[in-house]
Amino acid sequence: MRQQVEDYISKLQEEIVTAFETLDPSAPKWKRDAWTRPQGGRGLSCVFAVPHPSSPAAAQAPSNADTVLEKAGVNISIVHGSLPPAAIKQMRAEHGSLQSLNPEEKGALPFFAAGISLVIHPRNPHAPTVHANYRYFEIADPADKRLDGASSQAQGKPLAWWFGGGCDLTPSYLYDADAIHFHATLRDAAKRHGAAVYPVFQKWCDEYFFLPHRGEARGIGGLFFDDLSEEEHKKFVEFGEVGGVPADEGRPRTQAAIFQMVQDLGNTFLPSYIPILKQRSKTPYTPAERRWQLLRRGRYVEFNLIYDRGTRFGLLTPGARIESILMSLPEEARWEYYTDMGAEGTREAEVLEVLKKPRLWVQY
Repeated sequence: MRQQVEDYISKLQEEIVTAFETLDPSAPKWKRDAWTRPQGGRGLSCVFAVPHPSSPAAAQAPSNADTVLEKAGVNISIVHGSLPPAAIKQMRAEHGSLQSLNPEEKGALPFFAAGISLVIHPRNPHAPTVHANYRYFEIADPADKRLDGASSQAQGKPLAWWFGGGCDLTPSYLYDADAIHFHATLRDAAKRHGAAVYPVFQKWCDEYFFLPHRGEARGIGGLFFDDLSEEEHKKFVEFGEVGGVPADEGRPRTQAAIFQMVQDLGNTFLPSYIPILKQRSKTPYTPAERRWQLLRRGRYVEFNLIYDRGTRFGLLTPGARIESILMSLPEEARWEYYTDMGAEGTREAEVLEVLKKPRLWVQY
């Protein structure tokens, strides 16, 4: 499974970056930055940004106003190492598949993690920001060492494994047609793997991407899941039934089946987002709309730095690649003390309404 995941995320990364370069051929090429982790592993960070006017590189690049994207990144990482008992104990609180592991008894355990993570911040305020992430995590038994031909590290029998991920949309200005297209595309991919997949993941997404201190969602949702393995999952159990069938029976359960679902969802990213970006990036906009976009990006920053588990985990991990972790942040953001934008009856208020009261955009 390790090699299959590594091969898939590498292929998906190249497809996504190539699609954005094709969409805006006159823009600067994406920077492809390969890196290695001293503690074990490697990655490839693909990042888009227009050089700042004060940078010497700006003379060879188009002006900011000429690009579809303002800042974007598509990263993959394939890392392995040793997980100390304290880290395993902390992770048990969030991962049911680790409940059977006794960190005091087992001691440090080998781990493997591979994933793709992307955030796209368009320049036009009418084009939404999008985020997607798909990952695989495995903890192995050090007593059962086999040779992993893919990476030459010792690969023990998995003691626990899971998949996680999702995809969500964050608009500054609400277009119902965009929201419906985005959700319908994800739903159609998800329902091929069980009737419960979309409804559970959609609800989970609304719950996860929420800013309690603001009382609003980060965006208009999508899909989110974590800790998905062959074990019973409390999110599915708590959801109840879908079509008269317990939700936990209406989803993939084997490692191969879950991985196939992850691939189908990952392959849905481009058709779910590119048509929206193509249309909205051509919409004329005003300085006031740009100001609102920057205010909404401020909320994006707040969520990522305060609540996002992946960001927090990365910042606390020794030897973490900080530039790649903070790739998700927008190039510019804004905060105003009691802003006068968003008053009732305005276009800005339309998006605030659905952020405070999430809407079900498509039927299950």
